[in-house]
Amino acid sequence: MSDHADHADHGDQHYIKIWGYLVALLTISFVGPMAEIQWLTLVTAFGIAVVKAYLVAVHFMHINLTPRFVIYTVTTTLVFMLLFFAGTAPDVMKAEGTNWVKPAWIEADRAYAAGEVGGRAHGAGHGEDHAEEEAPH
Repeated sequence: MSDHADHADHGDQHYIKIWGYLVALLTISFVGPMAEIQWLTLVTAFGIAVVKAYLVAVHFMHINLTPRFVIYTVTTTLVFMLLFFAGTAPDVMKAEGTNWVKPAWIEADRAYAAGEVGGRAHGAGHGEDHAEEEAPH
């Protein structure tokens, strides 16, 4: 069945209804974190995102009408992405560790936020360093 025929079967009201659901879910995912409850924020951020992605894939992209190998390819890609993230996240997302060098701007931002220093935190002093390098001696 072609996309045009599928669109004719549903009619415009079907797509408007799905769009309304997506707007309602967007509103919930925006308002949810305002409650400042961590589990509620996670549910609204990730749970609703999965539901919205499903609605778009099925009703607008018509992924359910594609050949099976396309679905298998997309699923395999997502699984490999999650495996890659799960394998690298424990090392990459640490704030300290063996052979881990904390960039200077992290400490500068922390000191600025704590009120220990004035002026710009991130990138502070970069302009002065370049001016000294470029000045004739």
